[in-house]
Amino acid sequence: MDELELRDRALAGDSDAIGELVQLAGERGDLDLLRELTAAGSADAAAELVQLAAELGDLSELRRLASTGNSDAADVLLELDEDPAG
Repeated sequence: MDELELRDRALAGDSDAIGELVQLAGERGDLDLLRELTAAGSADAAAELVQLAAELGDLSELRRLASTGNSDAADVLLELDEDPAG
């Protein structure tokens, strides 16, 4: 199944398609797609986004996520000895 079909299914609320998109985005390091899925309410995408941002050392992304209330991002920042508020 191609990405466009997955996106269509995800937009229709297909949780399996959302999961596949999260996995695909994580494998590709696609922060934009993970942000999009997170904004649409996917907790799995948010978790993957935090993990990927941490792996990349993307402190600005982690701060952005923490500022929206993502406690996992805040925890990662604290582990890195960074102020979650920036």
